Amino acid sequence: MAVTINDVAKEAGVSITTVSRVINGNYPVKQETRQRVEEAIKKLNFQPNPIARSLVSRKTNSIGIVVPSITNMYFTEVVDGIEKYARNNSYDIFLNITNGDAKAEINAVNKFIERYVDGIIVVDPQTENILSGFYNEIVNTVPVVFVNGYHQEIDLSFVISNEENGFKNALKHLNKTGHKNIIFVRGESSYSYDLKENIYRKFIKNIGSIEYVLTVNAGNSIEVVENTKKSIINVSRDIKLGEDFTALIACNDLMATGALNACLELGIKVPDEFSIIGFDNIILSQMTTPKLSTVDQNMKKLGEKSAEMLFNYIESGYEADKVLINTKLILRESCRI
Repeated sequence: MAVTINDVAKEAGVSITTVSRVINGNYPVKQETRQRVEEAIKKLNFQPNPIARSLVSRKTNSIGIVVPSITNMYFTEVVDGIEKYARNNSYDIFLNITNGDAKAEINAVNKFIERYVDGIIVVDPQTENILSGFYNEIVNTVPVVFVNGYHQEIDLSFVISNEENGFKNALKHLNKTGHKNIIFVRGESSYSYDLKENIYRKFIKNIGSIEYVLTVNAGNSIEVVENTKKSIINVSRDIKLGEDFTALIACNDLMATGALNACLELGIKVPDEFSIIGFDNIILSQMTTPKLSTVDQNMKKLGEKSAEMLFNYIESGYEADKVLINTKLILRESCRI
């Protein structure tokens, strides 16, 4: 039979309460008594029940992470940053993938609460869940930190990359290197996509050019590479790539990779005839031919900072805040320099 806390108490000649205090370290115990209890635990090879301990301490030393996808390496790198920080602080992580579905995101958060996680990080949250007030209620139960998806009018905690600055710099570079007519590629639903589209439309209007917005399916998953490729090939039947439009900027590197593949199939030379810039700086951007110019979001830093913020809330209580992480334009071979 398994050794119980009662067996330890009898062996050490103390009460069950005293054994619990030694195990949880939540109440002072005389050194002599502590030593007797520790010797009894060692002798009997007692293994404290983690579930029982969590009920006493009201902590599970675990956090939940909600992501739209893990096939987009942007999310895997953010999660990697969170996991390393959590591990260094003796925390476990639970991961739930929503495929960009708002209802699945709500279900994921509710399941984590049922597991009594100490906190939750939501990466690229669905806009409708932010605006509906769902999370304003949740933070009264468990602290939540969001990675990107920031809305100015929402009083919640965000760690965000300076997407606006990075995207503007990418557009300015394309224009400075002779491009005026620029295609913009985005996914179907994301605050990040909406933000970039607004920046794109204002920029195109300011330079007196023509807008061309292309929306592709499965924006955050690996399927978007092929979807973007097919969409660009379809577009080429109506406009002359390299003549009517000489550049493309995408909301992420997967979309930009799809555009590169389309140009290869169409026989359009990149960057001689057509320039492409992506966004994120996932490792894939250095493996394409030509290598992809992109905006570095400093993804591991996003993950680490969100975990740091969450653990501060777990220890000290929740208070809405915003942390901004710098972005950087990385120029490689897919655009004029």
